[in-house]
Amino acid sequence: MILVTDDEKFTRTAVREALEAFGFATAEAETGPQAMARVEQLHPDLVLLDVVMPGDDGFTVCRALREQTTTRDLPIVMMTASQDDESIHQAFLAGATDFITKPVDLTLLGYRLRYLLRASGDLASMRDSQRQLSESQRLAQLGSWEWQPGSREIRFSPECARLFAIDEQTITENLLLSRVVPEDRSRLAEALSAARDEGTAFSLDHWIRLPDGTLRYLHSQGQVASVSNAGQFVLTGTCQDVTERRRVEEKIHHLAHYDPLTGLPNRLLFNEQLAYIIAYARRRRHQLALLFLDIDRFKAINDSFGHRTGDDLLRRVAERLKMTLRKTDFVARQVRDEFPQTVARLGGDEFSIWLPDIHEIQDVLKVLRRLKEIFREPFLLGDQEVFVSTSIGIALYPQDGADVETLLKNADTAMHHAKNEGRDTYRFYAGAMNSAARRLLTMEANLHRALEREELILHFQPQIELASGRICGAETLLRWHHQGKDLIMPNEFIPLAEESGLIDRLGEWTIRSACEQARRWQEEGLAPLQLSVNLSSRQFWKEHLTASVARSLAQTGLEPRWLHLEITESILMQNRAGTIATLQFLKELGVGIALDDFGTGYSSLSYLKQFPLDGLKIDQSFVHDLHHGRQSILIVRAIIALAHGLGLRVIAEGVENPQQLDRLRREGCDLVQGFLISRPLPAAEFADFLRNWQPEMLPSPPPRGALDSPAPLSPI
Repeated sequence: MILVTDDEKFTRTAVREALEAFGFATAEAETGPQAMARVEQLHPDLVLLDVVMPGDDGFTVCRALREQTTTRDLPIVMMTASQDDESIHQAFLAGATDFITKPVDLTLLGYRLRYLLRASGDLASMRDSQRQLSESQRLAQLGSWEWQPGSREIRFSPECARLFAIDEQTITENLLLSRVVPEDRSRLAEALSAARDEGTAFSLDHWIRLPDGTLRYLHSQGQVASVSNAGQFVLTGTCQDVTERRRVEEKIHHLAHYDPLTGLPNRLLFNEQLAYIIAYARRRRHQLALLFLDIDRFKAINDSFGHRTGDDLLRRVAERLKMTLRKTDFVARQVRDEFPQTVARLGGDEFSIWLPDIHEIQDVLKVLRRLKEIFREPFLLGDQEVFVSTSIGIALYPQDGADVETLLKNADTAMHHAKNEGRDTYRFYAGAMNSAARRLLTMEANLHRALEREELILHFQPQIELASGRICGAETLLRWHHQGKDLIMPNEFIPLAEESGLIDRLGEWTIRSACEQARRWQEEGLAPLQLSVNLSSRQFWKEHLTASVARSLAQTGLEPRWLHLEITESILMQNRAGTIATLQFLKELGVGIALDDFGTGYSSLSYLKQFPLDGLKIDQSFVHDLHHGRQSILIVRAIIALAHGLGLRVIAEGVENPQQLDRLRREGCDLVQGFLISRPLPAAEFADFLRNWQPEMLPSPPPRGALDSPAPLSPI
């Protein structure tokens, strides 16, 4: 239907009859308001609108129709007797589709309007298709983009702009990449660069973070749409929000790989992780341990309290295992972060743990101690306290198996041996490991009682001043006289003491006992000596170290200047500010500080001058080679020169023959100790040695021809 609007009846009638002869249905309106009303009533397909009418003119009516949503796309043809450019311009500004001048050529009018209606239909169809496409893209959360060659901006479709939360439909490459999370940014940047420069298509998934913090997971694709005359690639692509699909996939993956009761990896995921860790250990020739845990008498708990209580117990056991088995304790730095847990529930009341990068059996024992600790406390299940224990089997890679199946089978076998031997214990698959583990644990248990049984004793190795030949000090060395029979050396029990936390008690006992002995010798009339005591790093970093040293000096009445503490380079490098503060307090207390085993660590010489030290101790490895090679002489000479330059005295340990002694004397070393002078002696024997020592007893330099050393070196 065509609505003919004109204030002249003759014109309306002539146009209407011509159009009806052409097969069009028609309607008439005389004024602008009538035209507005008839449009709303009849919904015509096209409006013929006279420009000059009383009241509202054609321009006003046209603008009003264009402002309404329902008539925004209605074809409007304006008629006027005017032919000036301004009228035509005003007509199109008002929103007219076309313009016809009067008198109207009635013969051509029908053809012209038919063409306009056909074009309008095509346009409406296209707009409808666009609306459908936009709606489909919105529902699919799929946006499109285009990148013209040489342009710094990427054109986005409305949906694509919405996905990236931008108001404009253009975006720079930098802004686009800034929305991508850092973990995925380089991948997308490389893909865009390859597409722009080489025409390489890409398809990848990545996360973006919106300004409000929202994360979206997008699937982005790009390809070459065409090539410009300059040979540059015109790129088009799509971005689709697949966040929900990603969440569903993750949920499916979680259900397939994690135990729904405890949240731990299940057997499937655990086996995958273990296979990777075995391959990792094989490449680096590392050792790993697999632990198989079974809760003792779990069936009885299930039968007595019900399955719900049994499930609750399993959840609580899993929580304690996760809290105890900290990732940083076991996992080597190179192990992939997608395997964050080392414990799994294999089914029922069976749990499994893998420990990578095992160096020695003590590494496994540390974990076993922790596992023992977490089962000492009862589990509160409702109002009921329940005590449970575990039987644990251990298999080691590669000794007990080189694949997942073999290791699990052997760890399971070892666990059943543990159950058969009384439960609440562990067994290694290899018998030799069981013996070694039992020996270490027995030693640890005995070490706890060694102080109470007074089995710890001190030995003293004299330190000789080379300039005078007199004994001016001694190094205090701890020995364990186990049950009055075996003399156990520190290298066997000190590591155990550090792991079990006993080192604090042993260290405090050693300092106090050394002070007591030094004071006792002075009361017996012997010349005062500086006694050196070694500090472990764990002992040094205890908050009460300085208080403990001050208390030992006060209780024994020993002047602080007769106590020297020896620390290692590793202590200096752990916390420079904290180390300086602690050493400064000890210095103010009057205690001497020496740096032990100098030259074997990694300390910076620029830091050395900042620490309040009194002496450096040359490691015996350098002393041992003094009469064999030039390199050790150069190192010793450099250490002595450095120490003297800083105002420190130098002590050389491990002196075993006259040639070493002579070289140290010639290089200007201050003090020496070693088997050439005396082995470490118990207190009574040391006192006798001290009473009988004469400076002339220090070995004299051998004849020049007897020196087993290289020719004199030039000064450095």
